[in-house]
Amino acid sequence: MEVRPGEGTRGRILDELATGPRTARDLARSLGIQESAARGHLDRLEGRGLVVPTFRREGVGRPRKRYLLTPQGHELFPRKYELLLDSVLEELLAEHGPEFVSRLFAESARRMARQIAGTLPGAGARPKERAEALAASLNDLGFRCSVEAKPGGELKIVRSNCIFRHSALAHAELICDVFDKNLTESLLGQSGIDLETSIGRGANQCTHLIQLR
Repeated sequence: MEVRPGEGTRGRILDELATGPRTARDLARSLGIQESAARGHLDRLEGRGLVVPTFRREGVGRPRKRYLLTPQGHELFPRKYELLLDSVLEELLAEHGPEFVSRLFAESARRMARQIAGTLPGAGARPKERAEALAASLNDLGFRCSVEAKPGGELKIVRSNCIFRHSALAHAELICDVFDKNLTESLLGQSGIDLETSIGRGANQCTHLIQLR
């Protein structure tokens, strides 16, 4: 079962830990549950990599065991990165113009591709194998991505989620036409990729048609 901050006992435990380290006893008192129940929930959250125990000695006696949120646990809380991205985009466009920002986004896409490239098959792999590995890498980033084979041997990469959705709706020419296209081309090693539909322009999904060489 998915854990969400604020929902259910484990979600409330995450809320408590977001404000600082807590012992099982602290959490039991705050939530009005038995300490043994708090320990059971913490064990399950630890098993999912969301919390981690730490030990700190306070005076004489055994160190006290407190729990902290892991980076994975912090990631469960809402984030609004797109507000910062939109503000930065508007400033860059106003200060330097669309041509400069396009070059910046193209290079950012290629840099991101270099970070991901280690998870992909080598250049000698079959195009479909490489495309499927690309889809898996994009899914790790939060895209819902799959590969479809078209009649005639062409491949289509279909994504039903865009992790840049908010910014893409406002700046499709940068997110879709520049960043997205350069990222996909760099990862596939292909120069013939056509963006057929995009979420940034109101479609339900993004589709890239790969022109195999």
